[in-house]
Amino acid sequence: MPKSPKIPYVNLSAQWREERSELLPIIESVFSKGQFVGGQAIDTFEHKISEYCKVKYCVSLNSGTDALTLALFLSGVRKGDEVITPPNSFIASTAVICHLGATPVFVDVESDQNIDVRKIEAAITNKTKVLMPVHLTGRICEMTAIKQIASKYKLKIIEDAAQAIGSMYDNQKGGSFGDIGCFSTHPLKNLNASGDGGFITTNDENVFLQAKSLVNHGIENRDKVSQFGFVSRMDTLQAEILSFRLDRLEDVIEKRRTNARRYVESLNLDEIFIPPEKEVEFNTYHTFVIQAENRDALYEFLLNRGVETAIHYPVPIHLQPAAKSLGYEKGDFPVTERQAKSILTLPINQFVSEQDANYVIKLIKEFYS
Repeated sequence: MPKSPKIPYVNLSAQWREERSELLPIIESVFSKGQFVGGQAIDTFEHKISEYCKVKYCVSLNSGTDALTLALFLSGVRKGDEVITPPNSFIASTAVICHLGATPVFVDVESDQNIDVRKIEAAITNKTKVLMPVHLTGRICEMTAIKQIASKYKLKIIEDAAQAIGSMYDNQKGGSFGDIGCFSTHPLKNLNASGDGGFITTNDENVFLQAKSLVNHGIENRDKVSQFGFVSRMDTLQAEILSFRLDRLEDVIEKRRTNARRYVESLNLDEIFIPPEKEVEFNTYHTFVIQAENRDALYEFLLNRGVETAIHYPVPIHLQPAAKSLGYEKGDFPVTERQAKSILTLPINQFVSEQDANYVIKLIKEFYS
């Protein structure tokens, strides 16, 4: 029998092989200059992101998690406040709220895995400070409705756009809808660093100035500290790598969207639900998530035939041991919990070839036949 092909869920080694000849001079330049913190590389990256996301300001950071923390802090979230967010995100979306002494208030999601805007108002109390929608999988939430609710109740909007660089809703880029947009450049993201990284976007000059100060200890100059800050800055090497990769991002997105189209057009099976891309959406497919019957068996079937998949995320946040003190129970968010048992993320990275995608499709059809 012929050996089954190996189709990895991510393929960072292929990215290195493709970029090696161009990245090595960038790395050498950073080391030869000896400036590893701050400098022109940071300013250049922030300017390029501002232009790309069509916002006035960007502040680069050491992680997407710190981006969320800083955004909440700058929005005035403190002990006793409440932040509305979905329970099906990566754990960081909730952890940052708790670290500031605030309370995450979960709202269930729709069939596309994004927050159900019809249920937001019922969760608002006099303690609510921020609405924090999560653009999961690279699909922008229904921001028109969310902005209307925020305006009605005088709430801040923080977009968790960690998975949505380049994604659009009604031709507007993610990270430009709310008061602050938060992004991650973790190695698995579409725009990926060679380590952790992140940034915030905003049109608010005061947020920008405060953030620039806080990420660097609150230092105003070498001899003056205007406020006690943090160490959340991005390092120069990551900024240089990200500036290089930002120029290639549109090609990466198009390749991922091409693979998504292959899956959508071929996996029209009764046993699988794929959230459709609405006319107003432009999904960059950080992940391609299907909702599949007999998910666990399908996962094993694919793995045994050389196809790596993932589950984002098998245990909702409200059912994690860390969230026990929040008082939620099984059954509180039925859509999220039902999806957690059926979601499966297929390989969609830019190095998945047409042959690879067709092999994945063939196996899935074989499984359900």
